Amino acid sequence: MPILQIKGYPNPSRLLVGERLVDLARHIPVENPILITDSTVQKYYGNRFPKGSVIPIGTGESVKTLKTVYDLYDRLIRLQADRSCFVVGIGGGIVCDVAGFTASTFLRGVRFGLVATTLLAQADAAIGGKNGVNFSGYKNMVGTIRQPEFVLCDPFVLKTLPEKEVSCGLAEIVKHAAIAREPLLSFMENHAHEILALDRPILEKLIYESVQIKASIVEADEREAGERRKLNFGHTFGHAIETITGLPHGHAVSIGMVMAAEISVQEGSLTQTEVQRLIRLLQRLGLPVAIDLEKDRIFSVLGKDKKREGDGIHFVLLNRLGEARVERISMEKLKRLMSEIHGKS
Repeated sequence: MPILQIKGYPNPSRLLVGERLVDLARHIPVENPILITDSTVQKYYGNRFPKGSVIPIGTGESVKTLKTVYDLYDRLIRLQADRSCFVVGIGGGIVCDVAGFTASTFLRGVRFGLVATTLLAQADAAIGGKNGVNFSGYKNMVGTIRQPEFVLCDPFVLKTLPEKEVSCGLAEIVKHAAIAREPLLSFMENHAHEILALDRPILEKLIYESVQIKASIVEADEREAGERRKLNFGHTFGHAIETITGLPHGHAVSIGMVMAAEISVQEGSLTQTEVQRLIRLLQRLGLPVAIDLEKDRIFSVLGKDKKREGDGIHFVLLNRLGEARVERISMEKLKRLMSEIHGKS
């Protein structure tokens, strides 16, 4: 497949969909890189890593903190890393976020690349240059926007993923299709069985198209001043649900997409038939579409969402499946719209 690229700060980012992990070394510009990974990835694929200094971190959201970054700074200093060093994050979205944030801030920014080893990271999280950590229980509250020199997406490593991790990645691919490419939704509907069986050519197509969609949006609006906000479809509610319940990110986003789609119906831009089509696809892919959770609890967390500005929030609505828009909605109106979803309070 052709190599995709994002022309961003401080350099272009090459998106290598289909490249193999065993070929990573030829994309690294130094002889002894610093490799940040997690214990699970190191266990399965450490024998495929190139020569370098390996720094493992833990797994799960609990390690996506400034404490982990502090420990990484300490390790980098003890390794005598200087501005000529090159950092590579090898792992899922958490490793890519932590490694990218560490590299972006160490010595005011050193060069780095990423190897995405989960479907969520390959299709979304590792793409676009956002690097951040959680703070006081809130998602990605501290971060930077700085592009990696490359993102390598090897579909072969996905075969060791738990089913839950696969479904999380599929949620983000559905998101990209819902906001920008209806034919991709149709493709997923027609190939759901092969997708769940991890058919490699099918997965590679999904990843490539998903990366293509995100790359085009990021390149048009790297700093999230307008167009890039569309990538938050389902995430306003999703992040709140994730914070409250601890649900996996993709599962929370799946529920958030359904809620956002239903609000799009209330705002007169989407049909209920389209909402049902979205729900059916998510369910076929093994994703949840609803949760028994008081909307007041969700709303209380929305108040600390990064997308909030004053008494309003930038909210992503669907004009139709395959086309999105961003509107600034007052918190008061959003609360009212939320209360009308399924007639629940």
